[in-house]
Amino acid sequence: MADTPRRSRARDRDAEGRARNARPRDGLGRPLPYGSPGVERQAEGVVRTPAQALAEAQRLLDAGRPFHAHEVLEDAWKAGPPQERELWRGLAQLAVGVTHAARGNPTGAAALLRRGAASIEPYAAAPPHGVDVAGLSAWAAALAGELPGAAAPSAARVAPRLRG
Repeated sequence: MADTPRRSRARDRDAEGRARNARPRDGLGRPLPYGSPGVERQAEGVVRTPAQALAEAQRLLDAGRPFHAHEVLEDAWKAGPPQERELWRGLAQLAVGVTHAARGNPTGAAALLRRGAASIEPYAAAPPHGVDVAGLSAWAAALAGELPGAAAPSAARVAPRLRG
């Protein structure tokens, strides 16, 4: 078996030495070549109150940056109490669904929208933090149904309202 050439470039690492991809990204989270101008990335591991997480995620969704909104929601998922983790995970999946839709991947988008809606459904009877579970579930089903055969939508145009 021939030796595989190794990359000479060291992995990107954060201040604590953890591997991180420092490549710039566009508004939909796609990596750009090193040295290209990209959009500001969300800091990882930021602990926010639920109200702060929802407000920041909504701001990013409205700005057409669902990938970045997903990162905020993922932080809430990881930091939240166990009884709310599926809610935050589902909200993050909905944001990734919008990301895939805007990137032109209707199959992946529909799958993530349906998965996210299924994850938040158990919270419909008593939605925490004012999350519009019923509205988000209906929105996800409608968008998932519209995607096949349609042109990639603008992320800002299809952004959901997280709170009622």
